[in-house]
Amino acid sequence: MRDGINMARRDIPAVALVTDEFWAQGDFIATSFGMPGIPRVQLPHPVAGTGTDNHRLVAEKIAAELVAALEGS
Repeated sequence: MRDGINMARRDIPAVALVTDEFWAQGDFIATSFGMPGIPRVQLPHPVAGTGTDNHRLVAEKIAAELVAALEGS
């Protein structure tokens, strides 16, 4: 969240990737930093340590949503 917020504040298109386990924490951080509308895409938890094949599956599932968030739709 903080990286996405820092990028957005520099007018660099950014989308925060947040796992479902930390979605509520992402809400809190975004609101606390004054950017409750920062674009985010929700990932399943966990992603880290689940292997390259799973990373590929997750990426394929979120690709369209990620592009849409970057385009502002």
